Amino acid sequence: MTAPPLFPGFDGLMTLSRREGVDIRPTLLRVLTDLYVQSSVHTADEEQQFVELTSRLIDQVDDATRAVVRGRLSIYPGTPAPVMQKLGLRQAGRGQPVPLARAIPQQPVAPLAPKPQTDAQSRMSALSMQPNDAAEISTMFFAANSSERALILHNLAEAPLRPAARITAARAVRAVETLEMAAFVSDVDNFTLETGEALILPARIAAQVVGDPGGEPLACAMKAVEMPGAVFQRVLLFLNPEIGSSVNTVYRLSRLYDRLSQRSALIMLAAWRGATVAATRAKYRPALYDDERQRARAGTSQTRPAVQPGDVASNDVRSSAG
Repeated sequence: MTAPPLFPGFDGLMTLSRREGVDIRPTLLRVLTDLYVQSSVHTADEEQQFVELTSRLIDQVDDATRAVVRGRLSIYPGTPAPVMQKLGLRQAGRGQPVPLARAIPQQPVAPLAPKPQTDAQSRMSALSMQPNDAAEISTMFFAANSSERALILHNLAEAPLRPAARITAARAVRAVETLEMAAFVSDVDNFTLETGEALILPARIAAQVVGDPGGEPLACAMKAVEMPGAVFQRVLLFLNPEIGSSVNTVYRLSRLYDRLSQRSALIMLAAWRGATVAATRAKYRPALYDDERQRARAGTSQTRPAVQPGDVASNDVRSSAG
């Protein structure tokens, strides 16, 4: 009887490889590898034949085929040592179930160049939280879109600006309870009133913060009173139907609230208070003493006419007497 071939189907591939114009070597190497790794145990003859065939074919195939074969044999525990050496693999050490490839040399990582400051960063780094500066931050924040507001709040955490004082613990607890009850019944007026009283904000600013359609000012205000994240989510769901009915908006603001630092919220609170002072100064500036004195100086600088009304009458009397 004729002994069965070591690799079934191998004879047909060899016959096909002899045909002129057909390069079957990549396919042949892959098939040989697949047949070899299907069995966990091989005889000495099978291993020798596999080494002889693959050692020849590895140098004759393309890089893609060589990479595929290398990957399959790298995780096969019975890969012959000559084939591993041919493919650049290493024997597995103790406690390592598979052979390891040679370590890839690490290229030195060049240090990243510092990113240029954004316009918001460069402007806020020079602010000392004077009333006019606070008004600039507040105006810039309310005029920005959602992504720009998130960037502003992120930059405020590192800005050299003095935040507002924290709300006392007892006042904060009372404010959170009142705000949650007002939001639960969608009482926007009482919610706005409590926000203004807790944060010491005028009614106009409190209404702007609560009624903002984006929701970022509301997140800052609630973070300033140290409202828990779960309570803030309930406020989003019940206070404003337009926000509460949008899953994406609630999720976006909840993520912003979780990442928002209390320092950024307190700096924004200080900006809102300072903007109120700046607006009050601008409103009453014409009534200042210095402005009245400047107005009086401008009035006294008028030139007198060359001919006075009394001079005309005097000339007429002198003419008639003569």
